Amino acid sequence: MKTILTGLALASLCPLALATSMDASHELPVEVYNYSMELDIAKVIAIDTPPYVCEVVPTRMTYEDSKGQRHILEYLVWGGGCSGD
Repeated sequence: MKTILTGLALASLCPLALATSMDASHELPVEVYNYSMELDIAKVIAIDTPPYVCEVVPTRMTYEDSKGQRHILEYLVWGGGCSGD
């Protein structure tokens, strides 16, 4: 029962997170990271939590550069489900 209630609570937050993410993505272009990029990250605004899977998945970071301009950077990470818990 506790698991179901936790799932419902988290599910109720998803539309809010999605709406916030969609608003930001309409305003800013998403830059896809590659190793040759020189990043100017002065302040991290948000980092998306990767899904609970055991594979490489894309995630996004929103940050401000040293001039105060906001950027969204997409890069690859291991999902959060690889710990064996």
